[in-house]
Amino acid sequence: MFYETKDNKHGLPHDPFKSCIVPRPIGWITTLSAEGIVNLAPYSFFNGVSTDPPMVMFSNNGPAKDSLVNCEANGEFVANLANWELRDQMNETSAAVGPEVDEFTLAGLETEPARLVKPPRVKAAPIHLECLYHQTVDLPSNTPGTRNAIVLGRIIGIHIKDEVLTDGMVDMSKIKPIARLGYLDYTRVDLVFTMPRPAV
Repeated sequence: MFYETKDNKHGLPHDPFKSCIVPRPIGWITTLSAEGIVNLAPYSFFNGVSTDPPMVMFSNNGPAKDSLVNCEANGEFVANLANWELRDQMNETSAAVGPEVDEFTLAGLETEPARLVKPPRVKAAPIHLECLYHQTVDLPSNTPGTRNAIVLGRIIGIHIKDEVLTDGMVDMSKIKPIARLGYLDYTRVDLVFTMPRPAV
């Protein structure tokens, strides 16, 4: 099949686009509002974009979400790694609730202080990335009145729980990270294989 994205007439029951770029890691983003209210929200358009310096991005599609507003107002966020054990809590924090709602309380999660930024960490998450807001890149939006934007952050601190390390390396079999596929589907990292790069 083929369809042009400008009219999105794919003829399928649901838009297939998000199922064509998979799996997508989930950035479970913690921010603070100007009033000091904690916000926690998962973003499946999330990834690392640079290593030197280390940087990440997450994308706001639609009305400006609390994470975007808070990052721009306070300049800090934490990206927490969502894994298999935390899948239900991660899903709970995707609820569309008002900015006055603390998603940690909503999902029954404990916080843990960050070392270099003000937003707290998800205590049970195996990895946390403490970030300084770098900039927002506004993208075109096909829906008037909405904001399609990429938030870029510079990682200034990384927490890795000792129990997920094996021989000095992060062990995915211990973490079991989850990722978004499309529609309402997710996956869990269960199979890891190694491929050495070709010799030059």
